[in-house]
Amino acid sequence: MSEHDPSRREFLRRAAAGAGAVAGAGMVPEALAQTHEQDNKEHSATNNNGEGLGAFLNRDDAATIEAFTERLMPGAPGKPGARDARVLNYIDLALAGAYSDLQEFYRHGLAQLDQYCRGTYRAPFVRLNAAQQDAVITALEEGKATGFTWPTPQAFFETVRTHAMEGMFADPVYGGNKDFAGWRLVGFPGAQPIFTRTDMQSKEAFTRVPMIGLQAQSKKS
Repeated sequence: MSEHDPSRREFLRRAAAGAGAVAGAGMVPEALAQTHEQDNKEHSATNNNGEGLGAFLNRDDAATIEAFTERLMPGAPGKPGARDARVLNYIDLALAGAYSDLQEFYRHGLAQLDQYCRGTYRAPFVRLNAAQQDAVITALEEGKATGFTWPTPQAFFETVRTHAMEGMFADPVYGGNKDFAGWRLVGFPGAQPIFTRTDMQSKEAFTRVPMIGLQAQSKKS
């Protein structure tokens, strides 16, 4: 793990905790909420053949997104990362549903990323070591990665980072944040039915009762 991991993790953790809605259902489009259950069912029904293919992403693109988002939110002992939270699953389902208008954006972005990595390091992103992957991500963020036309390197970086944060911190009902991994990281209590005055005034992480997601709440109604 590179020396940049703690600062990157802390940046995303603070961004999620400070935004409030980032850790709740309000951070993703309503359309995504309406389609996630059907997407998950179709995903499960069509992916029992061992091929490892997703709802939208093919095997190679899925591996790239998983590696990319793990460098954005790297796991550490006792601290879940993007892979632990199934951020890839969130992005894959979103691109097959509510974010389908971004399919070509991702296809072009991933193709350009692959060309840049092969031209710079003679290997695809997934085969680079952590330091090289971080260097590629930094080049994208700073707009210095060559060979990009559409999307621009910065636009691609910003979009994947935004979706990674959504997959990490949105309600698990959307396909990511497995076992409330992101919420546990920032101390978000979930879709609790009620908060006491003490809960509302406390500055400490909410730990009084188990975290509750929207899916559990909907089953009660």
